[in-house]
Amino acid sequence: MTTHDPIPARLAALKTATTPELKAQWRDLFDREPPPFNRRYLESRLAYRIQELAYGGLKPETIRRLERLGEELDGGDRKKRGMRADRDRPITGTRLLREWQGVEQVVTVTADGFEWQGRPYKSLSAIARAITGTRWNGWVFFGLKNHRGRG
Repeated sequence: MTTHDPIPARLAALKTATTPELKAQWRDLFDREPPPFNRRYLESRLAYRIQELAYGGLKPETIRRLERLGEELDGGDRKKRGMRADRDRPITGTRLLREWQGVEQVVTVTADGFEWQGRPYKSLSAIARAITGTRWNGWVFFGLKNHRGRG
């Protein structure tokens, strides 16, 4: 006699659940408030959690291996873990254009940062501050990210 596995049906039901229903499931499965992310994120994390609880999570040796690989990439530096991924960075040589108070500003993406007016900079925010005299998120200033999140 075979037993019916309810997990595939639970996963399929995520697609038709309302956002309030997804948030209620999040509270049940994670025992905390859901993050303010989009529906697709909630669905994917809930799907993983449902399977993790039903079938078990990653083996301890897999977790240790992933942690070692991460440390190789970031040198164990926690600050680097939170930095913007290289895949989000424009390709070296890209020119970013922004008009500010009637003057066109041109920034070139370099291998290790950015260049503006012949000077190297580590961040777009430093360039935006030099142009405007006020604090800006450089990614927003140059139109690479909207104000509410990734854009």
